[in-house]
Amino acid sequence: MPTYNRADLAFERGEGAWLWTTDGRRMLDFGSGIATTSIGHAHPHLVKTVAEQAARVMHVSNLYRVPQAEKLAARLVESSFADSVFFCNSGAEANEGMMKAVRKYHAENGHPERFRFVCFEGAFHGRTLATLAATGNAKYLEGFGPPVEGFDHVPFGNMNAVRDAIGPNTAAIMIEPIQGEGGVRPADLRFLRELRAVCDEYGILLALDEVQTGMGRSGKLWAHQWAGIEPDVMSSAKGIGGGFPLGAILAKEKVAQYLKPGTHGTTYGGNPLACSAGNAVLDIILAPGFLDQVDRVARYLWQGMGALAARHPEVASGVRGAGLLIGLQLTPAVTNSAFQAAAVDEGLLTVAAGQNVLRVAPSLIITEAEVDAALAMLDRAAAKLTPVKAAAQ
Repeated sequence: MPTYNRADLAFERGEGAWLWTTDGRRMLDFGSGIATTSIGHAHPHLVKTVAEQAARVMHVSNLYRVPQAEKLAARLVESSFADSVFFCNSGAEANEGMMKAVRKYHAENGHPERFRFVCFEGAFHGRTLATLAATGNAKYLEGFGPPVEGFDHVPFGNMNAVRDAIGPNTAAIMIEPIQGEGGVRPADLRFLRELRAVCDEYGILLALDEVQTGMGRSGKLWAHQWAGIEPDVMSSAKGIGGGFPLGAILAKEKVAQYLKPGTHGTTYGGNPLACSAGNAVLDIILAPGFLDQVDRVARYLWQGMGALAARHPEVASGVRGAGLLIGLQLTPAVTNSAFQAAAVDEGLLTVAAGQNVLRVAPSLIITEAEVDAALAMLDRAAAKLTPVKAAAQ
């Protein structure tokens, strides 16, 4: 179906941060499948693990125990705030399940009237009917009937607006620590801490969407750890499977205890193959020194992106984001789609984001040398897009 504006590129193989097209071009991938191929393409450990598991058993359903899922859940619990994990297949599913868990928590505690979520302008939580309503983008909602009820949107980062939006029907505050699709906008760490405090004050839950920001992308395993807080429930996907479809809901016991048999489920979610992939990814990300390396390379990329923006003020006005999720804010003279296409011409893959931002989200295994190569490509692309130079050509 014609749901995508696909670039005229097709890839036949990848290795690390690099992809090769079917016609032989070599491309540096700084989009990583929209922040998903967390440990790069064809990582030997991930490839070996998936191949060996596929040769044994891929799927059995959740009618039976799944040792691979039990192992992955235990590791995620050990490395997070959570007490238990529910596995699904995607970020949208994880967010749907997270919202159900929040509502079930309040209903079971005698407050079924608490079903509303305070969400934020610029958010993106998925493409299902409920996650579209949580996203609140009129363009995405158009044509799909009445929006699902229960979502109140306030300006991102505005604590007064958050307090004004909380009422007797409020169940939770739902937020991305960094808005990815919404323009790579990081929440101020103080704001995240204030959200935790206001949730405690009003007896509501803090629900974090870490679909794009989790699994090491920020330089810590979970982006909220930079603020020193813990949510009550959190969604994860994208990088958790290294490219294999996998999502998860992580929750404290006070929330998870109410998701009893019959309240939620999935056919594919948490099957042996997906969870083997998830365990392989964790083997890499949790290895000693790995996240320190991510943070170090991310800071190096950040400095380079800042210098790039300073060299091309007609094209870019600044840089924002965190870790290896960085946005180049473009000027009105240049669209992010034009910059994205110019980068492709130089051999670099990036991703567009809202507010005319070019999103850079490479795999977590990139090196300083690959950062240098990407910055050189972006520099050449920016030079070609500089309005004065473009007019002279």
